[in-house]
Amino acid sequence: MSNGCIKGVGLGPGCQDLMSVRADRLIRGATHIAYFRKKGKKGHARSIVEGLLSEHVVELAMEYPVTTEIPFDDPRYNALLSAFYEQCVAQLVEISAAGHGVVVLCEGDPFFYGSFMHLYTRLLERVPVDVVPGITGMSAAWTATGAPITWGDDVLTVAMATLPEAQLLNRIRQTDALVVMKIGRHLAKLRRALKAAGREEDAWLIEYAAMENQRVVPLTEAGDRVPYFSIVLIHGHGRRP
Repeated sequence: MSNGCIKGVGLGPGCQDLMSVRADRLIRGATHIAYFRKKGKKGHARSIVEGLLSEHVVELAMEYPVTTEIPFDDPRYNALLSAFYEQCVAQLVEISAAGHGVVVLCEGDPFFYGSFMHLYTRLLERVPVDVVPGITGMSAAWTATGAPITWGDDVLTVAMATLPEAQLLNRIRQTDALVVMKIGRHLAKLRRALKAAGREEDAWLIEYAAMENQRVVPLTEAGDRVPYFSIVLIHGHGRRP
């Protein structure tokens, strides 16, 4: 880490004992760490590594300028986030140029719907960059149900609840196994799509997978609101010996 390398380190779904040995080693030995967080919050990634950091570690908290305050299809959304990522990259490049390595804490896996990807593509060709994979939240979610997510030739689809309802319905109808992320305010729309596809009774809601307050319930028994760390899934039932 003394060569100015920026390392995107996957933390896994949210508990320290599901991090990789490599992630644990890099985090404990880091002289500089960076992580995303919402303004006014500690940040989930930072909370995961509590107690692992050197007392002399230098921290760079990268605070999102916007999360859900404006729709993601509003032109301002991309403009604000693009400027934010450029600012973060400039700070990381400056640290790297001084000869310091930086561990960027990434919830789940850095290359799976993570904010680090937006830094990675901007950092390439400018500074050394490395990525340490992590267990995804969806893997923790289907493990929490106690049943395999896919069998034999099952096709697994990962869909975002932010999709238009017609597209969401089409994805649900065409797949064997299903994972739906980014639910939040789109829960009612997701429920309508599942019902229209005839698969509402098969769906499970997993909240805070692999965390202390984990909750696993059939979607039909869930309330009308879900926390940020929520995943809906349907198990495949494909070919078996």
